[in-house]
Amino acid sequence: MTPTWTSELAPAHQPPPPGWWPPAAGWWILAALLAAAAVIAARRWRDPYRRSRRAALRELRAIRAEESDLVSCARAVESLLRRFAVAAFGVAQVGRLTGDAWLAFVAARGGAPLGGEAGRSLLATAFGGEPSDERASWIAGADAFVRAARRQPQAGRAERR
Repeated sequence: MTPTWTSELAPAHQPPPPGWWPPAAGWWILAALLAAAAVIAARRWRDPYRRSRRAALRELRAIRAEESDLVSCARAVESLLRRFAVAAFGVAQVGRLTGDAWLAFVAARGGAPLGGEAGRSLLATAFGGEPSDERASWIAGADAFVRAARRQPQAGRAERR
């Protein structure tokens, strides 16, 4: 053997660096979870009930910020309550309710502040009766109703979540 026998060996080399494809199993699981979360978020965002609820709360904030007279405020709150109730519960359940029956419906579904005298003053002010200055309680009751009202499943059809 010659003293320089190591120079006759093949040069040292490293293996090639690992490629980025295919990803490891953890990345596949993460991608699947992110895709599922995106689908769920899109379905929740596009849900008609949630959209009408967001729109009602946005309109209620506008009514609260607006400095209008009591009659216009009462009419705006009453109209908002009606439209939201029809969107959430359907015209068959809400369409014919008036007066104390309407106020009982609102109070039973989350708008308890409008179940008593505040609700009667709202209706009286909105529909030509003696105006009363209970604007804050009307708006608080409408806010409570919109936030607490839950849509009811229709007969023969399961509720989607």
